[in-house]
Amino acid sequence: MLVALLRREGQSPLLPALLAACAVQGVIISLAQHYEIGAFRNIQPVSATIIPALAWISFQGTAIRGPRWRLDIWHAIGPLFVLFCLINAPAWLDVSIPILYVGYGSAILLISMQGPDALPRLRLGTGDAPTKIWCIMGLCLIGSAFSDILIVAAQLAGLSAWQPWIISLFSTGILILLGALALSDSLIDPDQSVPLSPVQIDTQLDNDLMMRLDQLMATQRLYLNADLTLTQLARRLHVPIKQLSIAINRKTGENVSRYINAHRINAACESLRTGESVTSAMLSAGFNTKSNYNREFLRKMKMPPSDWIRLNERVHETT
Repeated sequence: MLVALLRREGQSPLLPALLAACAVQGVIISLAQHYEIGAFRNIQPVSATIIPALAWISFQGTAIRGPRWRLDIWHAIGPLFVLFCLINAPAWLDVSIPILYVGYGSAILLISMQGPDALPRLRLGTGDAPTKIWCIMGLCLIGSAFSDILIVAAQLAGLSAWQPWIISLFSTGILILLGALALSDSLIDPDQSVPLSPVQIDTQLDNDLMMRLDQLMATQRLYLNADLTLTQLARRLHVPIKQLSIAINRKTGENVSRYINAHRINAACESLRTGESVTSAMLSAGFNTKSNYNREFLRKMKMPPSDWIRLNERVHETT
């Protein structure tokens, strides 16, 4: 999975780093729990806390903003605190490590649940897929903390021999799941530049902003770009991301992804009228997944593409 990520074009280095950290942690757990090498038992809790911090940095750096190392370096506090606990207060490890996993996982989950507009660096053509993937990743981190509860339960039940297997099964399962999710094309960040800084929203500019946006769509047809992101749109209009997102929501009642996809469906219908196939019309309109294309087509046109083609043919015959 790591090799596949590294070979993929347009891939941010953050997700491969997260997957590599999980793989290294799997090796450390194996050496510590099953081969009983004492040195790795001391490394295990510290290296474990790198994973949730790196997951958060990957989430921010690929979905919300560009990497900001001066800001991200502060997330080293968690592993350093766990190292302090390991040396001076080992009893705190059973509390501090789960808190870090639940905290980072919950933060990722809460932001992702806000919808595609909360992830401005990811392609609008992917629809809700990135938000669902990051929600699952957040749940993975929260679920990892559950393994510590099982370990405590096993110890209270006199089943300490289960501890290595609980740790190994959870770490392996999460590694496979995170790797599979990270391989999704929906998480490719086509925009490696730093987005505009947010400023206070002025709602009086909504009408003017929407006129400029509609004109941009009509003249330059940016929606045909399958790699289009909210960040790119905001930069073309020279406005903050949040201001553009809220203006579209207020004026259309939809999020940015659905606004762009509506233009794409109109373009697909134009292609279908000229006799193009459903797949050809989908790709030329800027969609990169058939599932998202069919879902958006059904939402806007109230019927699947095949039914729309037959209806359009009948209308054409009668006229």
